Amino acid sequence: MRRLMRLFFATFVALGVVGLGAPWVSAQIGGSERATVLFLDGAVTPTVANYLEREIGAADDRGDEVVILQIDTPGGLVTSMQSIVQTVLGAETPVVTYVGPSGARSASAGLYIMYSAHVSAMAPATNTGSATPIELGGGGGEPAPFPEPPTEEDGEDEASDEAAANEGADDTAAEEDAEPADTTDISNQASLRGKVIEDAVAYIKGLAELRGRNAEWAEKAVRPPSASITSSEALELGVIEIVAKDRQDLLNQINGRVVEVASGEKTLNTANAYQVEVKPTRLEQILAFFADPNVATILLSLGTLGLTVELWNPGSIFPGVFGAVCLLLAFYSFQVLPENGLFLAIMGIGVLLLILEAFVTTAGLASVAGLALISVGLYYLFPGQFRVSISLIIGIVSVMGVIVALLLWELIKSRAHGPLIGQEAIRARTGRVEEWDGQEGWVIVDGERWRAKSKTPLVPGEPIKVVEVDGLVLIVKKAATRRQMRRVQRPREA
Repeated sequence: MRRLMRLFFATFVALGVVGLGAPWVSAQIGGSERATVLFLDGAVTPTVANYLEREIGAADDRGDEVVILQIDTPGGLVTSMQSIVQTVLGAETPVVTYVGPSGARSASAGLYIMYSAHVSAMAPATNTGSATPIELGGGGGEPAPFPEPPTEEDGEDEASDEAAANEGADDTAAEEDAEPADTTDISNQASLRGKVIEDAVAYIKGLAELRGRNAEWAEKAVRPPSASITSSEALELGVIEIVAKDRQDLLNQINGRVVEVASGEKTLNTANAYQVEVKPTRLEQILAFFADPNVATILLSLGTLGLTVELWNPGSIFPGVFGAVCLLLAFYSFQVLPENGLFLAIMGIGVLLLILEAFVTTAGLASVAGLALISVGLYYLFPGQFRVSISLIIGIVSVMGVIVALLLWELIKSRAHGPLIGQEAIRARTGRVEEWDGQEGWVIVDGERWRAKSKTPLVPGEPIKVVEVDGLVLIVKKAATRRQMRRVQRPREA
């Protein structure tokens, strides 16, 4: 029986490992040529990059006719995006990006991947753009490192300003000897951001030149304020080649196109191609799930709450372990999401205020301030396209508030009942007489045997109440029984 159980357990573990490591594959039967369909659904992360690199390499080994990369992403890490782009550029199988289905988007890092593809397509009612790099750890608030291009209104304003300057030339002549204002002082952070943007512009313009796409608009999408366009506008501007209602329509439209792959020119034969969907493995899907900003926020909140409960009630074990695991998963999420370090620090201050409430009496003010700081930090923790849902923040803070209120209530009750051990705790306790002789004897209080004294004689079994503690001797007196108490409380009859 034990051998059978061990065999069953080993089989279960093996199947689980295989299930986590094996990709999900589903096929749509058609012609003889294979079109592998991959998915970029969510943030561009190292996990997604590994999945796409592996499957594009497998398509090269099989000699697939084409790889269709279906995109719906808000963007992601630059390093992961560059890894995907390099894989596409080095592929021997034509890679076709398809922003779909309708309602999908390909923002930020997704635009660079589109520009690297051999053929780029979008479904109706989709959009792309907003590709300005966002540095990890936040940023913002610095002056723009690049001047905005002047508009007609700006030209008119400059002309009027010039005329006003000519009229006031006499007034400014006296100020010529004054030290001129330094208008070229740009902070190190702004300078660094300028370099990052320049590098991103050059990168996407290089991809545009390689694939024959609109490099001028690509630069507008990268430089602030990032431009975005719909699928019809993208087709008109030469950002994409095709607008297709679905993947089958896409295969029909790209049939006969000649593309340049790593090994040379190739003519696509996709009119009768059959589609094979290859999704990430279960493990990759789990890791991708943790890269969602809302999931990262929930994990961070649960981890914070778990550690707070553990510090309020040392020795609980489970809240601390659970909180530590959630924080580890949240830290993984932060590795693949562009978080703002300033507001992460603000959330840390909020957590410290929650912990402070357990040790300093503030009538709940520290807890309220802590929850307020956590709310602000959660909202601004991730930049625009990764921003956490307001309803989720309200729900998280409400749950945390209820739990903290319950803990605070228990803490107040624990402080209200007085000491539980020591001489102070013995006073006013009740017990019964075990042995007695004259004014001395032995009594039982809270299950312990004590030597006792009394000014009045007592008898064994009689209830007593502790009046004072003299070293290891209790000073007691006779306690009223419940029957006597009821007699005292009962009103006398007339």
